[in-house]
Amino acid sequence: MAYYRTVGRIPPKRHTQFRQDSGELYSEELAGADGFSGDSSLLYHRGTPAAITAAEPWQPGDLSLAPNAPLLPRHLRLHDLFRTATADIVTGRRLVLGNADVRISYAVASEPSELYRNATGDECVYIERGSGVLETVFGALDFRTGDYVLVPRATIHRWLPAEGTTVRAYIIEATGHIAPPGRYLSRFGQFLEHAPYCERDLHGPTAPLLREGTDVRLLVKHRGVDGITGTRYLLPAHPFDVVGWDGCLYPYTVNIEDFEPITGRIHQPPPVHQVFAGHNFVICNFVPRKVDYHPLAVPVPYHHSNVDSDEVMFYCGGDYEARRGSGIGLGSISLHPGGHTHGPQPGAAERSLGTERFAETAVMVDTFAPLGLGAGGLACEDPEYAWSWA
Repeated sequence: MAYYRTVGRIPPKRHTQFRQDSGELYSEELAGADGFSGDSSLLYHRGTPAAITAAEPWQPGDLSLAPNAPLLPRHLRLHDLFRTATADIVTGRRLVLGNADVRISYAVASEPSELYRNATGDECVYIERGSGVLETVFGALDFRTGDYVLVPRATIHRWLPAEGTTVRAYIIEATGHIAPPGRYLSRFGQFLEHAPYCERDLHGPTAPLLREGTDVRLLVKHRGVDGITGTRYLLPAHPFDVVGWDGCLYPYTVNIEDFEPITGRIHQPPPVHQVFAGHNFVICNFVPRKVDYHPLAVPVPYHHSNVDSDEVMFYCGGDYEARRGSGIGLGSISLHPGGHTHGPQPGAAERSLGTERFAETAVMVDTFAPLGLGAGGLACEDPEYAWSWA
């Protein structure tokens, strides 16, 4: 994410003396990726960002995974997972699918979360419904329906749904980093002309966020010898004490409505819909668009064999012509695993002839390692989906 920003007050030269009104030095914190070889930002704290006064184990939910065995396409109804809003987006999320590279969870929340830091990787949270504020050590970000909220690894933050609202959040957690695809960027990091979105569509913090407090709790998800685990820290002072920062690593939002679809005379393959990339997975979105305009075009997708990837489609708006008759609707996930041929439901190709526009919104995650089923996914599966083509 090589797009430089500066927020608040910073000294003219990095790693030099920068003093508070009291004469005390501000504490520098370098938030960086890839061991000093990737993007970074330099933050200036009033206090000491390393200070803790207590720690205890914290279990960040059920992260167990069951194999997709026998190998089947799956339909998961996420809206069946929660009859009412859970406590918050952090502790209320339920794991749906996952592997060693990425975990997909779902949460329905109306309460503020505790302060939280994911030290295992970046998070990309798609806001299916709702609005609110993400408070972070870099500043505050408003979020709304259709936003992708990108939170870099180890960023301290908390989710604040707007008063009286419920937020439905589709959470993609990487074991690594998430960024725009390299083919959209120049060698210096600028979005190129063929990219379906650009810097004007990215919204980062614009002002410091300062909070007071003592004995502040912080939840940290981190790596352990047996996998992912967690710790609850007690901090002597509130970590939102940054008076300024600059750099290329920070949280930001981009709304799915700002993604400009790439279309053609015949059906375009899924890579034209890509919005982000991670290690061993990609994120794509399908938005309302003009469809194939060759006089003999077949607008719905052709059947295709997933040879190298598992395909996860989250249906979050509009109509899905190719899936009619399958039981899939709003809030559904389809999982089409590597080794299984999938495509439109019977009759969908013929019905689509002459269609000029698709009014669909969906978020797709393709992984290059097989996905297991989390407890949330097992709890909301439609057992009839695998046979819907027959």
